[in-house]
Amino acid sequence: MGLRVAVAGATGAVGREMLRILEERAFPAQEVVALASERSEGKALPYRGGEIRVGRLAHGAFEGVDLALFSAGAPRSLEFAPSAVKAGAVVVDNSSAFRMDPGVPLVVPEVNPDALRAHTGIIANPNCSTIQMVAVLKPLHDAARLRRVVVSTYQAVSGAGQAAVDELERQVEARARGQESRPAKFPHAIAFNCLPQIDAFLEEGDTKEERKMVNETRKIMGLPDLPVSATCVRVPVVNAHAESVNAEFERPITPERARELLSRAPGVRVADDPAQSVYPMPILASGKDPVYVGRVRRDPSAPHALNLWIVADNLRKGAALNAVQIGEMLLAKGLLRVKAA
Repeated sequence: MGLRVAVAGATGAVGREMLRILEERAFPAQEVVALASERSEGKALPYRGGEIRVGRLAHGAFEGVDLALFSAGAPRSLEFAPSAVKAGAVVVDNSSAFRMDPGVPLVVPEVNPDALRAHTGIIANPNCSTIQMVAVLKPLHDAARLRRVVVSTYQAVSGAGQAAVDELERQVEARARGQESRPAKFPHAIAFNCLPQIDAFLEEGDTKEERKMVNETRKIMGLPDLPVSATCVRVPVVNAHAESVNAEFERPITPERARELLSRAPGVRVADDPAQSVYPMPILASGKDPVYVGRVRRDPSAPHALNLWIVADNLRKGAALNAVQIGEMLLAKGLLRVKAA
């Protein structure tokens, strides 16, 4: 028997991170197949001390594949994921294509692992900002039951792809020379600026990113009527998203109790010593696996409410790591049938 894994969208930022994490965690794959668009076909990507050649993402590319990790964008997921399932693979999709499909589990392994048992071939990876928030909220909800959540995000440019990172760096360099650099990836300059727009605006005034956070949080937490308000902002940080979260609960919960619960929560690390200027920051979370939480304190304006500051690497836990962890859990639960070699 030999486990065969495909990474679709392997040349993108998240796809490359998936390959790194598969290697770092010694994922038990006998073979890893890298797939991307026609223009990337034939490129070499590093893996386990050697290289793997990129093949073309096509309907026939999944024969013999047991697990397919997709990070190729929603249109390609909608086009090719069914072919992977038809070929016998289980798909973990990082795009928004299937997240709100009632027949597709939306999973954060530390939060709702049992949802995996309902999969029929496709499992959705949540939005990066949602993942880090629910990882922190779940243990608090179990103790005191959530009543309402208000979140403001401070999202790094890597969440918009490598072109966005390049644009930030170009604009910073141009400003240092006293010049201007026209925005291309964003509607306005991102260097030395904050943009209260991530994705397109909807009729009600929210953006798609904000709506994702609302709907995905409700689905993952199993709380379809939970009041959630989100404001998502792009900031001039290269990597790792930050969030200010105000969580109101039905039952009393102290900051001390919250820290105790969070210190034991899987995948969460508490960094909360304001007197020593210890709190989560993107520059410290980048490249790391945990979801960091700090600035845990009472909100005196509402009963049973806490303020929290949450930071995580959006390319790792917010995307690639979560997808690989889903694969690991599928194996552990016997939900991934490996084909004969």
